[in-house]
Amino acid sequence: MQSDPITPDASAVVLAGGKSSRMGRPKALLLFDGEPLIVHITRALRQFFAEVIVVAAPRQELPPLATAIVRDEVPFQGPVGGIYYGLTAASREISFVTSCDVPFLNRALISRLVAETSRCDVAVPVWEGRFQPLHAVYRKTVLRFLKAQLDRGELRPVFLYEKVRTRKLEEEEIRRLDPRGLSFLNMNTPDDYAGALKQWQELKASGQEPGNHDSRCTVELFGSARLLAKTRAITLPIPQRTTLSEVFAALAEKLPVLAGRVIGSEEGTLLRGFACNLNGLEFVRNPQVTVVPGDRILIFSADAGG
Repeated sequence: MQSDPITPDASAVVLAGGKSSRMGRPKALLLFDGEPLIVHITRALRQFFAEVIVVAAPRQELPPLATAIVRDEVPFQGPVGGIYYGLTAASREISFVTSCDVPFLNRALISRLVAETSRCDVAVPVWEGRFQPLHAVYRKTVLRFLKAQLDRGELRPVFLYEKVRTRKLEEEEIRRLDPRGLSFLNMNTPDDYAGALKQWQELKASGQEPGNHDSRCTVELFGSARLLAKTRAITLPIPQRTTLSEVFAALAEKLPVLAGRVIGSEEGTLLRGFACNLNGLEFVRNPQVTVVPGDRILIFSADAGG
């Protein structure tokens, strides 16, 4: 069944042109769940994005795909080249960029990364102390920096992050959406491939839909709000994209004691004397601010201690 796109304003870019030297055969053509891996990944991404683009090597063999295909103008320029050509071809301002060997795509995590780019040029996860540049979201504003890197022969994406506004999604934040980090399980060797197939079958056998994880946000309460609710925090199921106002309304329904005392009865707003912080990063006043799964909403009262 076709899902609603994460946002109509974002594209997905899949880099398929790697050498696959350690695998010994083209990774894009490996069979995964009964279909070529590149088909498996692009089919999943088409559930999330209205536009999907595959970046391939000049003469690379690919199966029939229901996506746009872009060929590297200059082969073997590494991830930086693939990101550059993919962003150039994309019709949207922002693009989620991934590779063709990461089958465990997590909608909630991708949605969170897309939402973060409202305030930055790049949103990139950091998992086990390492940047994950091929599971990140980029704005077209980085194109001139990528072109300069290609001209200098700097083929590592991490050089870009020092030059543009970069939001690093830390491991603690990621684990709320993808506890085991399956999003970053890629396949470089035959053993990796066998392990990924086994992992996929185990998830399916347990009744889990790989990549579809519980979509929740967490509301943490401080000061008199905590005293009234008699709880420090509560998790709320939410759609893939919602607003702060809708979260407040859901919170009032879950904890009626807060209605009219912390949360206003109209428009899903906080009453005077209370403030809201999103993810510990910034205080927000606009109730129409976007909230996505994994977000932390902190509600403070004027009497809350520091």
